[in-house]
Amino acid sequence: MNDIAEDGDRGVAPAVALYSILGFWFFYTVIVSLRAAVIGFDAQWELAARRMVVATIGIIVTWILYLALRRFDGKPLIVRIVAAFSLAAPFALAMAAANYYIFNVYDPVSLFPDAETKKEMAEKGYVLISIVEDAISRYFFLSAWAGLYLALAYASEAHRTERRAARLERAAQQAELRSLRYQVNPHFLFNTLNSLSTLVMRNRPDEAERMIMSLSNFYRTSLTGDPLDDVPLEEEVHLQKLYLDIEAVRFPDRLTAQIDVPDSLMNACVPGLILQPLVENAIKYGVSRTSSPVTIAITAREDGDLMHIAVTDDGDNPPGPGDAGSGIGLANVRDRLTARFGEQGRIVYGAREGDGFSVLLTLPIVRKGC
Repeated sequence: MNDIAEDGDRGVAPAVALYSILGFWFFYTVIVSLRAAVIGFDAQWELAARRMVVATIGIIVTWILYLALRRFDGKPLIVRIVAAFSLAAPFALAMAAANYYIFNVYDPVSLFPDAETKKEMAEKGYVLISIVEDAISRYFFLSAWAGLYLALAYASEAHRTERRAARLERAAQQAELRSLRYQVNPHFLFNTLNSLSTLVMRNRPDEAERMIMSLSNFYRTSLTGDPLDDVPLEEEVHLQKLYLDIEAVRFPDRLTAQIDVPDSLMNACVPGLILQPLVENAIKYGVSRTSSPVTIAITAREDGDLMHIAVTDDGDNPPGPGDAGSGIGLANVRDRLTARFGEQGRIVYGAREGDGFSVLLTLPIVRKGC
């Protein structure tokens, strides 16, 4: 809709055109008045009054020229240049005729009391020559304004193109953020449904009901929010608790979760589901690959204007170079942090000393807008 509106409003805005016309004619009036004062013409006040009338006519004529040039907006540049400098000629002739009438036909005695001068100026040949000479000088004046119009039109179109490109880039970034946000591992739902089926078959309805409620709460929370919005860290941590509760039903003897986030950071804003891929990786590579108990920890600490959030596990089978899924999840988080915070959003990850894997997120502390 905005693109269509802009295409229908090409060229120089009327207000900008009017200001440029007023500026040109004001400058012209000042220069001609100074010239008349230096030469020492008689009847300076009468000349100034008529000069103001000519300037008013000039503003109207130039405005009509502007309206004519607007009809060529959107045409190739060479067409617009030819139109600008061609249309300036008849408008310059009209201005010269108006100028001659104001100064030489309308009450010339008040300016030229000499009867011989008046008679000489009334001769037809002189009239034509005078108008043509004045038209030539005014042609260059109007051509200069037409050139300014073309420059302003080009600058306006360049600015619109930049705004359109920025808008498209912003839309593409938003689409990318939505895509990244919704890349929740489909194996998670598949494994959860399998676990539910096992609980039902083993006649463990209470655990199955608890798992269904956790799954429902998880998806309601994760899918209802706007993918472009930030959420309080408290909400993000709560969502990961729901996720870990679901996985705890699958791995009741192997999975232990620890959450250590200070209250002062609970209202800090983070991109929604930013921890999800990290916790998923910890389950997939740290818990499911071992028969030993594994602890997954989510911790956070404040460091000046920055916040550090760590997701760690002490499993004995951390992801390796061949684990492409882990790389996709970490790249997802990295891209979202970069899109949201620029260089201030960083991710560092790797194997821990001993056993396990660690991922550390660094992002600025923002407490408003989520």
